[in-house]
Amino acid sequence: MADRKCSHLDQVLDVDPGTPDGCEECLKIGMDWVHLRMCLSCGHIGCCDQSQGKHATKHFHASKHALVRSFEPGEDWGWCYVDNLFIEPAPTPQ
Repeated sequence: MADRKCSHLDQVLDVDPGTPDGCEECLKIGMDWVHLRMCLSCGHIGCCDQSQGKHATKHFHASKHALVRSFEPGEDWGWCYVDNLFIEPAPTPQ
């Protein structure tokens, strides 16, 4: 079986993290997070699904931005919400 490919790589933009100090929504309400994800379309920083807020996934549902990458030091992987696909190394702008 051939490796599945993400069909949304053309949506990856050269973006800066919107809130480099942590999850945008958690910072506003004083909530803790477990791990961080960065949207590769707009730079939104959201917390992972193991975090109480699940703000990265909520951002996907609100924005339809398909791709995130880990925003954890030393990690180089991405996730496509639409294709339900782990991508390593993380996608970069085309």
